[in-house]
Amino acid sequence: MKTKDELLKLYNSNLENLLKEAQKYLKPEVEFCSIINARSGKCSQNCKYCAQSSHYNTDIETYPLMDVPTVVKAGLDSIKNGASRVAIVTSGKTPDESDFDRMLEMIRALNKEGIKSCASIGILNDEQAKKLKEAGLIRFHHNINTCKSYHPEICTTHSYDDRIKTVELVQKYGMELCCGVIIGMGETVEQRIEMALELAKINPESIPVNILTPIKNTPFENYRDKIDEENVLRTLAVFKIACPNSSIRIAGGKKARLCGKTIETAFRYCADSAIVGNYLTTTGFTPEEDKKIVQNAGRKIGGTKTFVTI
Repeated sequence: MKTKDELLKLYNSNLENLLKEAQKYLKPEVEFCSIINARSGKCSQNCKYCAQSSHYNTDIETYPLMDVPTVVKAGLDSIKNGASRVAIVTSGKTPDESDFDRMLEMIRALNKEGIKSCASIGILNDEQAKKLKEAGLIRFHHNINTCKSYHPEICTTHSYDDRIKTVELVQKYGMELCCGVIIGMGETVEQRIEMALELAKINPESIPVNILTPIKNTPFENYRDKIDEENVLRTLAVFKIACPNSSIRIAGGKKARLCGKTIETAFRYCADSAIVGNYLTTTGFTPEEDKKIVQNAGRKIGGTKTFVTI
């Protein structure tokens, strides 16, 4: 594993040389996944970046957990539109008891359709993690969001250690792990390096990297200038070098924060995968636009036809 000093030196090195170093670890093909926002809004947590937090008046659409047939249909439609994985996301700190059985039913229904399942349903306890595994869950998504030293500036209603405990439970029960961050929330370069090291220690199968899209009426609504496109590329490259076995996935903020040339550069040198289509409360490129960007970068689109609930 690289040291903090080594990664910091790489981060601050000549950009072309940094990107070429990251390119050595790229996976052969780019994998696409997409998201289903299966339960929206009214979250009790005060994450300062999030439109779904009940602490901020963001005027987003809110609704309860979708029914199983709706989720399965959406997943099948996404597969037809080119995604290899489809992510189901639910708002909230933890799975509600009233919803958890339906979530397990969703997992079984997706598996029955031959669609590999995954879930992003919040902070888990041991019993919930065990039941998810028994239901056939393949992959669980749970971001650390930022490094441990900066987490108190992002959220105070749960801790960094709460998130790590869920990560450990996912790995304890043998499920695949998707675990990433949001950059551009006011963290320092050194703290981005800390994120890379913490993710390297976790060693997830997939690392989604989101670029903050400032949401009106959240505490971070004026944080657009906290990271520029060059530093997004530097961060992606350092993550790829620090975590060579993980897939670096360009996620939220791709359309809102990056120009086409920067996205192509990312795919050419340091990104193995992407979330395509719309995100939780923001819009993205169409699958056709994403395919064109990847092809312009000289990369091939691959991945097995699977369904992931993230």
